[in-house]
Amino acid sequence: MYNRRVLKTAPVKPQKSILQEQQTVSRMIRIYCRAKHQPEGELCAECEALRAYALRRIERCAFQPDKPTCGKCPVHCYRPEMRERIRNVMRYAGPRMLTADPIAAVRHLIRTFRKPSAKVRQAIQRQNDPA
Repeated sequence: MYNRRVLKTAPVKPQKSILQEQQTVSRMIRIYCRAKHQPEGELCAECEALRAYALRRIERCAFQPDKPTCGKCPVHCYRPEMRERIRNVMRYAGPRMLTADPIAAVRHLIRTFRKPSAKVRQAIQRQNDPA
């Protein structure tokens, strides 16, 4: 008799950098919501909706696994109103992240200055080429 091996496909695990970015965005939204909307408990409905939207956008980014920070991305996948809301959150919470979660803040800064991947450079080149 021969030994039959059953091939199993492992579930796809999100990359560590994606999880870190999702945690950083969640933390920023929490800082913003606590200061502007709801000082205690869970996020308000508006901030929870923004958080869910942002996490989906990060998860579905076309530039995985070498995703740039959203501010450096050539493709803006956020709807305009959500983009404005997340900008306000980052503008407020960004400086406060240095005291709230300094490791995540430094990690995000390092990611901001990282050289873009080949896929990102191609997208930037396409944008700059006259049609």
